[in-house]
Amino acid sequence: MTTTLIDLIRHGEPEGGQMFRGSQDDPLSARGWQQMEAAVTSDDGWDAIVSSPMTRCRLFAEKLAENREISLHIEDDLREIGFGAWEGLTAEQVQQQYGDHLNRFWQDSVNFIPPGGEPIPDFYRRVTQGFNRWQEKLAGQRILVVCHGGVIRMVLADVLGIPLEKSFTGFAVPYACRSRLQVDQSDFGVFRSLISHQP
Repeated sequence: MTTTLIDLIRHGEPEGGQMFRGSQDDPLSARGWQQMEAAVTSDDGWDAIVSSPMTRCRLFAEKLAENREISLHIEDDLREIGFGAWEGLTAEQVQQQYGDHLNRFWQDSVNFIPPGGEPIPDFYRRVTQGFNRWQEKLAGQRILVVCHGGVIRMVLADVLGIPLEKSFTGFAVPYACRSRLQVDQSDFGVFRSLISHQP
């Protein structure tokens, strides 16, 4: 049997604070760097790092890979969902400009997407394809995936069987949150389980 341990970590606070950021490529704030550095320990014995290409993930991943002398792989499919017209807006601003659309998005994010936003089923397919690609390529290793709240929600929705309509509201994924998955591959198939989720 081959066992793969995968730690997913959301980036820390970006410059500009809380907003619908999506494909807006802001770097980490000073506080965001502190959050990320506090979230990893010397006991984390990763063999490889996979990162979103977005600046708020990639720069930390590059620094960590260099410090620990481990390989780094950039995966474009792990970038955050595109929020369309909501990008750069806070939740309050979205509510002011779009009324109850935000509430409808939280209730059913499949059928109520932001204007010009990336459809959730497309996002889910993209993320799971990118994630599974590296799960297979790095099978048997201990992997850190530096990514986004939306990406973590899609991966956990896939592993736990959460309906996509509820995938954005089922659990909290704050800045620098860590989730651990274990993937066991044997002659009997592939068994994936959530070991921990630490907001």
